Amino acid sequence: MTPLVVALNIALCFAGFAALALSLDRHHRDALAGRVPAGRALPMRAAGWALLALSLATAIAWEGWNFGPVQWIGALTGAGLLVVLVLSYRPVWLRPAALLALPLGLALLPAILLA
Repeated sequence: MTPLVVALNIALCFAGFAALALSLDRHHRDALAGRVPAGRALPMRAAGWALLALSLATAIAWEGWNFGPVQWIGALTGAGLLVVLVLSYRPVWLRPAALLALPLGLALLPAILLA
């Protein structure tokens, strides 16, 4: 298990869960003080599910079918907990944290490829 791959998966899962959470009116209202605009909910849901699928593909690509899904479930758990904590205590931080998690996670990609 490579810690960089775990960090990448957690970042992808966090961004995916954040997109899914922000596609809901309740969380969008808490985080951004307004309802989800009419045409934005579906693309946010699609992006959230795509990021979660990408994290599964990443885990399987680097860890194989034996350990990849196990690592992915762990990353889902950790990222989900982080999203719940941010939504519970500082909902206005969710959007900036998600927008920061994705590039930081992808910045790990060259280090993962070289390792």
